[in-house]
Amino acid sequence: MSKAELVEKIAQQAKLTKVDAERALNAFLNVVTESLKEGEDVALVGFGTFTIGDRAERQGRNPQTGEVITISAKKVVKFKPGKALKDEVGG
Repeated sequence: MSKAELVEKIAQQAKLTKVDAERALNAFLNVVTESLKEGEDVALVGFGTFTIGDRAERQGRNPQTGEVITISAKKVVKFKPGKALKDEVGG
């Protein structure tokens, strides 16, 4: 689903204009992004939790040349679905 399709569905379900639905979605995305950047988890009960994790430095291989390369350590966003979401989608 694209962002435009998501905005349209939010607008329909919440009885908002598409402009208001897009503002609400953008605000949600900004709040989640800023919270994660500050090291704060975002827990939505029943839906899931967004967290930041560390990925260690590791060895990889360039698929074109076969050359061994070092892939730098970095921070990654993780999502753990909540029980209600897992139950709803059959997971």
